[in-house]
Amino acid sequence: MLKGVPLSPNSGRQTEVAFVPQKLAHRLGEYIRQRGVEQKEKIFRISYPAARIVVKKAGELVGISLRPHDLRRHAATYASRAGTPIEIVSKVILRHANLATTQRYLGKVTDLEAIRWIESLHG
Repeated sequence: MLKGVPLSPNSGRQTEVAFVPQKLAHRLGEYIRQRGVEQKEKIFRISYPAARIVVKKAGELVGISLRPHDLRRHAATYASRAGTPIEIVSKVILRHANLATTQRYLGKVTDLEAIRWIESLHG
């Protein structure tokens, strides 16, 4: 079961909710209680530039150029290619207001991917 977790939105909206697995929500709640994080306080005190450095260094360890946005795109693409309906990828994972944004974001399906899907559906 998924649980809605309120977020401070970057989208310009007043509030935003991210859906996470119940197990993760429970662990996050425990983390917050153990550290005495107040309601208006950030859970993880890391800035975007600091997170960007961490992700970049992780990419360097495996020999690739990596940015935080690449992880977001990968998560969405992985979910889409695994059969998650595009509406779920759009509204829940990416929190896009418009489905067309998600369609541009995911890019085009390769011929090989199309053949694999046809085989799995009708093979």
